[in-house]
Amino acid sequence: MASNTIGIDVGGTKVLGGVVSATGEILATARRDTPREGGRALTQAIADVANELGREFESEAIGVSAAGFISSDRKTILATPNIAGWNGVDLDHELTEILGKRIVLENDANAAAWGEFKFGAGRGRKDLMLLTLGTGVGGGLILGGSLFRGAFGLGAELGHIRIVPEGHLCGCGIRGCLEQYASGSALMRHTREAISASPDIARNLLARGDGTLEGLKGQHITEAARDGDPVALAAFNTMASYLGAGIASLCAVIDPSCIVLGGGVIDAGEIFLGPTREAAMRLIPFSGKHPYPEIIPAELGNNAGLVGVADLSRI
Repeated sequence: MASNTIGIDVGGTKVLGGVVSATGEILATARRDTPREGGRALTQAIADVANELGREFESEAIGVSAAGFISSDRKTILATPNIAGWNGVDLDHELTEILGKRIVLENDANAAAWGEFKFGAGRGRKDLMLLTLGTGVGGGLILGGSLFRGAFGLGAELGHIRIVPEGHLCGCGIRGCLEQYASGSALMRHTREAISASPDIARNLLARGDGTLEGLKGQHITEAARDGDPVALAAFNTMASYLGAGIASLCAVIDPSCIVLGGGVIDAGEIFLGPTREAAMRLIPFSGKHPYPEIIPAELGNNAGLVGVADLSRI
């Protein structure tokens, strides 16, 4: 097989592809907007990205990652929460018809976990647990050097462990999921709640946007926390306490040596990572009687899924 492969990461707004070398280097990229109607139009957009990249670089296999449930044989998109017309789609068949190449599908968080394991923060390890903290909380597991998918391809949905009984309703249909308390979206809610509790000391934070709650963005909260803003720090500490609790519960089942945290919130650095580690180590079962896993930031950023699925297409 050619040393270069193509990875394509499908999101709700863009289809981003890249030619990836055997060492994880991205040699070229191409993108298209995600068609609103999804379905066959999205299949064609993926093919267009692959064809554009293929004109300059030879590749025998193409990996495609997407947020959603992928069948255990990695051929069918079972369901996607944010893309129209893409449930029960035999994408392997559709793309093979157009491109005539080997196609490998993977969940986006699984692909990102593999990317970090091979080329990022998890290099040189045998196991890894990835939590990506974005709009929701994605999860991926590498156990004994292999990607864990579960019996039906639905494994490692780590953001949907229940940490608050009868808590906030999650998009998955149950209440109290980790992603309702430890995602980038949750950080905004924690911030609003902190502002409501202490409106007089929130003026400086709000001024970083347009002075309103609606104008406040995640980057404003991160910048304010770095500058020691008490409201921003309170929001990060709340999020860290929930994430640490979730990590502690997951460690009781998985016992990983390394936990990699990705997503925009890790831009806050130790302001967020420190309290997360403290909460996890305090709440982990039999604390103090065994080695602790490392909790470290991801290294590949938004390219982790693209790089990971390109490499998985070689397997």
